[in-house]
Amino acid sequence: TAREAVAVSTIILGKKAFEDFSTQGSPKGNVLEVAKVAAVMAAKSTPAIIPMCHPLEISKAQVEFDVNSAHYEITTRVAVSYQGRTGVEMEALTAASAASLTIYDMMKWADKGMTIKETKLLQKSGGKSGDYQRS
Repeated sequence: TAREAVAVSTIILGKKAFEDFSTQGSPKGNVLEVAKVAAVMAAKSTPAIIPMCHPLEISKAQVEFDVNSAHYEITTRVAVSYQGRTGVEMEALTAASAASLTIYDMMKWADKGMTIKETKLLQKSGGKSGDYQRS
């Protein structure tokens, strides 16, 4: 069965950290590029950190960022696809979470008071339980 799941995670940086992110980034490197790599790696490594998840041959892990300067937020959206017998919701959620955690790690030099606001499943398709779409 074709499976897909989309999840998001949002981190609030605070004014100073967001300004530093926007103007100079992180001494560790390109924040969003590193967060993107972290998200893909997390999707592939989900069974290593979530005990009952099965190893999957993920066919796609697409990562996008929405940078909201009005609220000093960065939202990561991850879409994970797979062809098989189990869902990929946990892979999408883990990937989105890892991206937010990576942004925190990359920007903690500027402000340790950042908050990961929410991580949630937006949609999933395929499988016995059918499709899901967050309203």
